Amino acid sequence: MYYAKKSPHGGDAGREETVLDLSANINPLGTPASVIKAAAGALARSDRYPDPCCRALVGAISASEEVPAEHILCGNGASELIYAFCAAAGPGTALEFAPTFSEYSSALELNGCRVERHYLTEENAFLPDASFLDHIGRLRPGAVFVCNPNNPTGRLVPRPLLYEIYSLCRSLGIRLFVDECFLDLSDSREGMKKLSGEYPGLFILKAFTKNYGMAGLRLGYCICSDTALLARMAELTPPWNVSAPAQAAGEAALRETEHVAKARELIRSERAYLSSALEARGLSVIPSEANFLLFRGPEKLGGKLLAHGVALRDCSNFPGLSPGWYRTAVRGREENLRFISALEECV
Repeated sequence: MYYAKKSPHGGDAGREETVLDLSANINPLGTPASVIKAAAGALARSDRYPDPCCRALVGAISASEEVPAEHILCGNGASELIYAFCAAAGPGTALEFAPTFSEYSSALELNGCRVERHYLTEENAFLPDASFLDHIGRLRPGAVFVCNPNNPTGRLVPRPLLYEIYSLCRSLGIRLFVDECFLDLSDSREGMKKLSGEYPGLFILKAFTKNYGMAGLRLGYCICSDTALLARMAELTPPWNVSAPAQAAGEAALRETEHVAKARELIRSERAYLSSALEARGLSVIPSEANFLLFRGPEKLGGKLLAHGVALRDCSNFPGLSPGWYRTAVRGREENLRFISALEECV
């Protein structure tokens, strides 16, 4: 990103005043030691180009996800794959939730696509319902984007509704883009990959970033049986886009299944604690099934907490949200206590 452009996301490690960064939703257990070791080992071969096809990594993902290797494409983080998809698919018009992850609309608009939004309501705790199906039927967009669980709300799309969305998109020939980057750390691990071979229009996005604490290594992948689309996406990304350390780290991470399982248990208990602690201090908290919480508080809260070294994600720039909405990552008890202690100084 151009240095003079302000990042719209959390996770800005360059801010010197940040002591506790809760703006990025990463596995609270951090990066597995085996992943760090694998990445460091790859550095010894830095004089060589990385495998441009990520062959070993794709094979490992294929075995882990139980999908054909030819249905997998790796990228320099999930964000690169979002932009490559929008450029290669060129849906013309796309429908997304509001609020939701901002990179979908940024990538769509960059490629001349019109973005339509289906607004979720606070009254319904930002939970998608059947009215989304009506919106799809009326609009007939070229693509539908579903973030599951949704960012920044933390809500999972109800399973029956998700299947109805899939069925409707399939019957109308609409591409369905499902972002599952937070799914493995959520209360539900049942993704859509089993349906990927049945409908080429289904595109599933995943990342190592959140599950294995690999945000700095930049590694994501997608699953889609439209191999022609994946080929176009590959042509639109630079060669050697996934570094050798990232590829090695990804292979090691896929062997760390217990790491993710332990994180899910920690997140479930700490999310309940954090939600209760925020509500006890007069803040409105949206129920979450993910590793982060959306809540509403005073408009100046973010700045006050930053003065105490705590960074939240200010959500006022999400369509559908207003100033005073914040997102916090769910971390371990020690960090959550530090957050609540700083919060008491500010509220």
